[in-house]
Amino acid sequence: MIPEDEPSSPVCYMAEADDVYMGYAGRDELLKSLDELLEAERAGAKVALASSRMPATPAYTALMRTVRADEARWCAMLAEQIGRLKAAPSHKTGAFREKALAIADPFDRLAFLNRGQAWVVRKLEEMLPRVRDEQLHGVLKDMLESHRRNIRSAAELLDTENAAR
Repeated sequence: MIPEDEPSSPVCYMAEADDVYMGYAGRDELLKSLDELLEAERAGAKVALASSRMPATPAYTALMRTVRADEARWCAMLAEQIGRLKAAPSHKTGAFREKALAIADPFDRLAFLNRGQAWVVRKLEEMLPRVRDEQLHGVLKDMLESHRRNIRSAAELLDTENAAR
């Protein structure tokens, strides 16, 4: 029989468990993913900026300016979050940039850019369930929603353009 002043079960230390033990991404995994996203966002920002200067419709130019502003905002956020994890952000630009800039037609480039945005959405959807840090989780979720909005806007513009062709 257990004396009344003794706990009947062991103390639970789950709140003190390591993130990796609990199934969350560890610091190194987070940093790798954040740098990969940063490089992709940097490429997207450069593609959107170059694309906004192409001769195209006013709607296309406006969308490219919006996408460029969003991509730049997410670059800054990712660099800040990498800094919070006591690391230096990558200064590389993803290979997506060169591939996208090789596409001469603005609407073909937009379709390619939209596939890149969809890649970011998939990466974020895979990553979010494994992010324990509430602040990081929140900003990544905002980034996910922003990319989903941009994908919808681009798809609508592409549908309009395809109907006009």
